[in-house]
Amino acid sequence: MHVDATFPMALRGRPFRVREALHRGVSAGRLRSRAFLRPFHGIRAWTRPQTHDERARAVQPRLRPDQAFSHTTAAAILGFPLPRRLERDPRVHVTTIGTDQALRVRGTIGHRAHRGRLQVVHSGTAALTHPADTFIALATLLSRDELIVVGDAIIGWLGWCDHAELVAAARRYRGARGIRRVRAALAEMRPGSRSPGETRLRLALTRRGLPQPALNHDVVVDGRWVACVDLAYPDARVAIEYESDLHRTDDRTFRKDITRGEHLKDAGWWLLRATADDVGPAIEALVARVRRLLDGVSTGRHDPRPTRRPASSR
Repeated sequence: MHVDATFPMALRGRPFRVREALHRGVSAGRLRSRAFLRPFHGIRAWTRPQTHDERARAVQPRLRPDQAFSHTTAAAILGFPLPRRLERDPRVHVTTIGTDQALRVRGTIGHRAHRGRLQVVHSGTAALTHPADTFIALATLLSRDELIVVGDAIIGWLGWCDHAELVAAARRYRGARGIRRVRAALAEMRPGSRSPGETRLRLALTRRGLPQPALNHDVVVDGRWVACVDLAYPDARVAIEYESDLHRTDDRTFRKDITRGEHLKDAGWWLLRATADDVGPAIEALVARVRRLLDGVSTGRHDPRPTRRPASSR
């Protein structure tokens, strides 16, 4: 879009409020032109916001100092793994801290929170609810398993909080809506997961009576590092890898997976590969395979060594 030299520099390249533009000398007629997009009431933008982050930035000029992005909006900006139905939801969540009125703008969802209970962090210039508070808020929108996936990410590969911080946050929200779901999720969360698929696989195994596996376990044999595997039962030398589509579509990842599998076999380990189907409709078959290997710990493993010495030639 062409911008002439008279347009205020401070408004270029970012969403801005109509009130601010008028204050800077831009005419009302110019602001009504089709040159600008109108993503929210009272806001003009140069490009159409597509992502959660872009939509939040477009709403930001409307926010007061006592307001912060929250719920799925804060979660998306913080990188939480959300289910697709929430990733596709374009609405922006904003929480007002204190007694003032919640935000009422079409395309947004306004919430209110008690002052002193909720903490605020910043991503660039955007105010967000703290990752622990965001986790608690998501309990009203997610199922227990979806909340466990998010919790594993927070205390695992994202590293925003540890388990104790989330427990402390749950205590602050005693009696709040969804807090029972939060407590149930906290009981099943485990540090060490590196993907939503790994979390779902772990839950599927343990809820069918299998023991808790070690997460992202380093296989070391005779002081030599062999591989890091997603889930492991070290005593039985059983490793389970969750294979997302990346493992199939990325050539480098595919070759690396093959090499790792062969190294594990050489070290005397069983390697099982699980996909989304194995965590879904084929889960019972996967559980049966794992259980057979764990029950046959003395014999159910790859061992490249011959069972008897070959007869010497004469």
